Amino acid sequence: MTTRWLTPKEQRAWRAFMAATNLLEDAIDRQLQQDAGMPHLYYGILANLSEEPERKLRMTDLAAKAKITRSRLTYAVTRLEKDGLIRREDCQWDKRSSFAILTDEGMAALERTAPGHVETVRAAVFDRLSDDQVGQLEEISSVIARALEGDASTPRPTADEVPWRRRSSPCSGS
Repeated sequence: MTTRWLTPKEQRAWRAFMAATNLLEDAIDRQLQQDAGMPHLYYGILANLSEEPERKLRMTDLAAKAKITRSRLTYAVTRLEKDGLIRREDCQWDKRSSFAILTDEGMAALERTAPGHVETVRAAVFDRLSDDQVGQLEEISSVIARALEGDASTPRPTADEVPWRRRSSPCSGS
């Protein structure tokens, strides 16, 4: 098999992309640590739960939405639970499953933190882009995400390749 090396143009684009994503993640993480004492991962977990009916989601589904392993999610939820921001509830239909539920305190923390988070994202990304570039960013990011998640043109990664994927149990959350 022959290695398809990156062209100089692709190499420059790749390095610019990696620099931007690493610096952006660092800036967001710093802001969230300063404003809320939590990393970006924890904020994302709270945000995902806030968008769900009853602010509640099965742990396996939350891992999939957050794109993290179940063990990493369990660690994060344990910490957020100790802080009173999330509580866990067993699934009545499947004893192997449990739900993460955003508490009122967690929602309040998210609401306090969201303005600073949005301002950081806006200042780091959107204030620097034209309307056309925002559309291009969405299009490029969507193409990459669809390919990595497995779309019609690429096979869907297996659970071994993407650890947050797992067959759902019968517990639906309603």
